Amino acid sequence: MTEKSFPSPYDQAPAVGAEGWKDLYAYNLVFQENRREVEEGKFWFCDSQHWPTVTKPFETIGFEFAVSCLGQYNTRHLLIPPANGIEFRIHNGYVFMSPVGVPEAEIAPRVPEFMARAGHYFQNWETLLEQWQGKIRGTIDELGALSFEALPDQVDINDVTSGKGTGPNNDLLARYDELIALTYRAWQYHFEFLNLGYVAYLDFFSFCKEVFPGIPDQAVAKMVQGVDMELFRPDDELKKLAKLAIELGLTGLFGDTENPEATLAGLAAASAGSEWIVAWNEAKDPWFNFTVGNGFYAHDKYWMDHLELPLGYIRDYIGRLQSGQTIDRPVAELVAERDRITEEYSELLSPEQLAAFEGKLGLARQVYPYVENHNFYIEHWTMGVFWRKARELSAMLQQQGFWADADGMFFLRRDEVREALFDYVTGWAVGAPAIGPDYWPGEVERRRAIVDALQQQRPQPALNTPPAVITEPFTLMLWGITSDQIKNWLGDSDAPEGEFRGMAASSGVAEGPARVISSSDQLSEVREGDILVAPVTAPSWGPIFGKIRATVTDIGGMMSHAAIVCREYGMPAVTGTGTASAQITTGQWLRVDGNNGTVTIVPDHVVEGHGAAGHGVEGHRHDLTLAGDAAIQLEDALDGPVLEGSHA
Repeated sequence: MTEKSFPSPYDQAPAVGAEGWKDLYAYNLVFQENRREVEEGKFWFCDSQHWPTVTKPFETIGFEFAVSCLGQYNTRHLLIPPANGIEFRIHNGYVFMSPVGVPEAEIAPRVPEFMARAGHYFQNWETLLEQWQGKIRGTIDELGALSFEALPDQVDINDVTSGKGTGPNNDLLARYDELIALTYRAWQYHFEFLNLGYVAYLDFFSFCKEVFPGIPDQAVAKMVQGVDMELFRPDDELKKLAKLAIELGLTGLFGDTENPEATLAGLAAASAGSEWIVAWNEAKDPWFNFTVGNGFYAHDKYWMDHLELPLGYIRDYIGRLQSGQTIDRPVAELVAERDRITEEYSELLSPEQLAAFEGKLGLARQVYPYVENHNFYIEHWTMGVFWRKARELSAMLQQQGFWADADGMFFLRRDEVREALFDYVTGWAVGAPAIGPDYWPGEVERRRAIVDALQQQRPQPALNTPPAVITEPFTLMLWGITSDQIKNWLGDSDAPEGEFRGMAASSGVAEGPARVISSSDQLSEVREGDILVAPVTAPSWGPIFGKIRATVTDIGGMMSHAAIVCREYGMPAVTGTGTASAQITTGQWLRVDGNNGTVTIVPDHVVEGHGAAGHGVEGHRHDLTLAGDAAIQLEDALDGPVLEGSHA
């Protein structure tokens, strides 16, 4: 075990004003005093990659469903040999996780079961994936069909004369239960393929590490880059609409995108505007079911509900196109680099090794798109519909006096919402006022104050004593939590002052002024040439990637969304720095080295104007010739010459 330790959750006081915060959450989501010895014996890390802010009581549905279903597929469906699920707790409002290991004696017996189950999916991937598309779209349609209207003064006479036998109160309760059940079903579907995608990549990754001593992680990642992913379709649709607006001579109509109704009306009335509106409507459904957040919070803004967001991005793309910039992702370059690296490494293998390499690579490329595409279908599309319906229900109960603001329901647990609904339908049924309007308004405001207080205190990156070595593969690949990263968090790093170390997630080197973003609401502050620094990024931030020079995040591994998206946009990135967003300030000049995973504050080079690119210093990027470096590493490792021509 390491000498240093993170604080125990039992020894951390909440922020001032947040006393009693545990009462907001279900008993199984918080550290219980009578389990102290058990809970302190585990290492917990804060999953700020998916839940970067305080989670309100109703919002726990996101991580409860997601992490429960993830574990279910690892542990019960697929029997992945080295990995079970992940335990989760809320501490001071933030989500903490602890991977559940598989006992050594149980790993080998799980292998044949895993091979049979995973093998069936890999052998029938396209057919099963097409079936999956139908299942998830059907679930989304069922969610979209739900409605939450106030109960009528009297039951429709047709319901009486037809002998229906039930009233709208019964239907209202059933629709709420269906809202929860359908969302849980969607999260079941989410992990039907996702963990297999990670497994295929990890298998390929492990093989490469074995046959190519010293191969950089990025070299492995680059061999599967440049594939077609639906996650990028929303951003691609915006670019197409921007190009079409220029082609049709409509660019002057995007002046006030903050008023989407007026902007769209002006476009529709223009002589060539009808063609553009048709294209807009075709792109809108489904691709505008996209959030600037991550889909786990009730306050996340979705393009479909805030049309000023996609219109603003289109206006920005129009301006960049008119100034001569290229706005498309460098897909051809990514594919060329992928093929070059793959070929150079292939030349280093024996015929037997090459056959295994090509098989594992082929499988990884086949399943890799789902590793990101699930994000659009579940976190964005499904959860967008879910939150829309939840807001509809909350607003209806607000009208009945249950809380003062339209978002009041989100300060209740989902079981409490069911109780409040039953209170409402009971009052309606007996002809007497419900109790909720006399109870919930004050309670919601008390809880709102606690949540606001919790927001004032950033979470610890981890809790308790960490293991000497992190070996759990998903923890390493998805969250980027390595033994070195833990040393950084504990202050044991030998990094010089002003340098942050993390995961070399996307290659290249860039310099520029820092733009620290803690919320998607701040994206409009990003300027040309900035270095984006954030606790975590969202895939939907793609429209700003043409402006920035590099990305730095606090958490995330090689297979995190931030890492994958940055690679696909050709953007240098260092993820998993731990504390960069808290210690770097907007305007500081940074050097981001995505080749070796370092971020350096350049002293005496602070840019005035909070991050405006300037001072006559241009940012720069350099690609890393991974295959050539790997060939040299192999030569050293094998103590002999590698195949002739292998140096790039």
